[in-house]
Amino acid sequence: MRILEGKSVLVAGVTMNTSIGYRIAELAAEQGATVLVSNFGRALSLTRRIIKRLDPEPVLLEVDVTNEEHLAGLADQLRQHVDHLDGVVHSIAFANPETAMGGKFLTTPADDVKTAIHVSAYSLVSLTMACRPLMGPGGSIVGLTFDARQSWPVYDWMGVAKSALESTSRYLARYLGPDGIRSNIVAAGPLETIAKKAIPGSEEFNNIWGRRAPLGWDPKDLDPTAKAVVALLSDWFPSTTGEMLHVDGGLHSTGA
Repeated sequence: MRILEGKSVLVAGVTMNTSIGYRIAELAAEQGATVLVSNFGRALSLTRRIIKRLDPEPVLLEVDVTNEEHLAGLADQLRQHVDHLDGVVHSIAFANPETAMGGKFLTTPADDVKTAIHVSAYSLVSLTMACRPLMGPGGSIVGLTFDARQSWPVYDWMGVAKSALESTSRYLARYLGPDGIRSNIVAAGPLETIAKKAIPGSEEFNNIWGRRAPLGWDPKDLDPTAKAVVALLSDWFPSTTGEMLHVDGGLHSTGA
């Protein structure tokens, strides 16, 4: 029995085949889920080409999480393809790499900070509530973070936004729990995705993990993170919510 058999899952934020969202969508389908993916704007055509590699090819929806019209119409878009939604994967983040990351923390304009928090954290709530009409007991929301309980070199305002994302997930767990809907976060180690490559100086993360992760860490291997997300989407964690699950080779557990 595949662990997502009969479930419908939206993976928001699939761009490249090297993105974690893509591997989650692929693995979710392998585990029996009906998968829908989303992106928006100029990236939509890229996503459309990339998902043709998946079997079966998932439905592609245009969803800009900062666009109120897109969010208001999302439930109706979903209903054209599925009659219920069991899981939502939030694989969405953005901060201007030229002003909000790379050591520019002290001089980042307020508007760029607002954008980072809106896209990377508040969207967890707005996307969840847009999907809420199709979700019922047993539903699962899963977000992705780079453990923001401490500061990291060059991560700057994206780290602040991820900290807000982690807290947002805990509040979703509080407010959606009575409806039987879980909300959790997977904290992955550094992965060689398009998002990581956009961060100035991000190669330093690989150096840190190479020295300190007890289990070791392969930044090109997306499977451990994707498997954790799929497990949280399944019924195998029925009483787990408000949690941050680390998939980082154990680095979070170490000191100096």
